[in-house]
Amino acid sequence: MDIRMNQLAVKDLCKTYIVNKRQNNVLRNINLTVEAGEMVAVMGPSGSGKSTLLYTVSGMDTATAGEVTFHGRKIDSLSAKEMSRIRLTEMGFIFQQMYMLKNLTIYDNIILPAYQADKEKAGRARINERAKELMRKLGIMEIAENDITEVSGGQLQRACICRSLINNPEMIFADEPTGALNQQNSKEVMRELNRINREGTTIMLVTHDSKVAAKSDRVLYIEDGTIKGELNLGKYKEEDGARDRERWLSGWLLEMGF
Repeated sequence: MDIRMNQLAVKDLCKTYIVNKRQNNVLRNINLTVEAGEMVAVMGPSGSGKSTLLYTVSGMDTATAGEVTFHGRKIDSLSAKEMSRIRLTEMGFIFQQMYMLKNLTIYDNIILPAYQADKEKAGRARINERAKELMRKLGIMEIAENDITEVSGGQLQRACICRSLINNPEMIFADEPTGALNQQNSKEVMRELNRINREGTTIMLVTHDSKVAAKSDRVLYIEDGTIKGELNLGKYKEEDGARDRERWLSGWLLEMGF
């Protein structure tokens, strides 16, 4: 029997901002789990709390109330230093805006988090090999020495994926990872994320694109800071084709009022 542990467990999560002395409840009593090896997409209208949810459960933002457990540890009980270490070594992050240091090459941007995590110079040969292996897998080895302004958007986002994987994270958090890409580059990035997921990395992503969400195992629909529904699609396999899944998801989203 396959018993999978929860990579992420969220209980009664609330996030409130005070703006001009008014209380804005962005997240309201969120409860969810993400199993190890799962790929979960979060969808919903603009301003529904999707990105706030991603940032809060990953420890990039603090919850107002409730509990977030990552791989068996309650993140609100950890010190800032401990949480920073977990984000560096056990989590990976991919954003719509592809943040990279302009004064470094693509290759140097990729290895930087690993050098920060491993201060021992003796380990750098292993890190360098890991970076080259990732770049070969994602088909961007030829741009290793390029500046970030000398590559396409799709290449840059694949470089960001390499960077997010360099420390062998247990889970990747992605906020609109294809939002700034054209259709072809979006397909390439999702193909890589699906491959990474099949190899065992847990992924939680926020997206407005039903074609992207249709390639996930499960879709959560959030509205007004509350999870209104959940659709289980099962593991995506390229040979199955995506159109049936997209139609299934689109019909469900219509029912949800998206």
